[in-house]
Amino acid sequence: MDSHPAPAAGRRALISGMGALLALAAVPALAGDPATLPPDAGPHARQLLRWITGTGDHQGRPFAVVDKPAARIHVFSAQAHWMGSTPVLLGAAHGDHSVPGIGERPLARIRPAERTTPAGRFAAEPGRNLHGEEIVWIDYDAAVSLHRVRNANAAERRLQRLASSRVQDRRISYGCINVPEAFYNQWIAPGLGMAGGVVYILPDTDPFASIFVAASTYP
Repeated sequence: MDSHPAPAAGRRALISGMGALLALAAVPALAGDPATLPPDAGPHARQLLRWITGTGDHQGRPFAVVDKPAARIHVFSAQAHWMGSTPVLLGAAHGDHSVPGIGERPLARIRPAERTTPAGRFAAEPGRNLHGEEIVWIDYDAAVSLHRVRNANAAERRLQRLASSRVQDRRISYGCINVPEAFYNQWIAPGLGMAGGVVYILPDTDPFASIFVAASTYP
């Protein structure tokens, strides 16, 4: 979880003043076919992508699909070209909903069972945390963001966890999605990190159809 750099109202006022320009920022066309995922992508990720591109739900903006059960992220350009995928660190607790008001609590008051990464469709916006680090806000009110992995606490072994082949090793955060620094710099910063976009997060406890109702019936 990330601390808010400013009251929500002030942040949203800033976005309303320049959001339209950011939304139109072009993402370079990249190699790869539209509407494709790597061979190891799960069936729900594939079904969700068919719906996103078939209906234009991403509204011509960069987007990402976070597969919580696999602890991976798949990143796409505004033209729906697959750019890359990588393991991610997720909330330590399984669950698909954030506790109401959790974004206003200090980390020390967030219980282990409340450290979830919420599932659903989120309008993502670029921003900064209190330390001035570039992040992508996923759910501002719940203080959930997408950011480069931080290794401030050596005991958490976050870099080693990212490299682990065991999905459970990658459940360590308070809810934020951590990605390798090089991946963030190459694929996230130029798109979601500049223009914002959409982040779709697959559930790990709730049924897929209860979170993505329309996508669940899409051919």
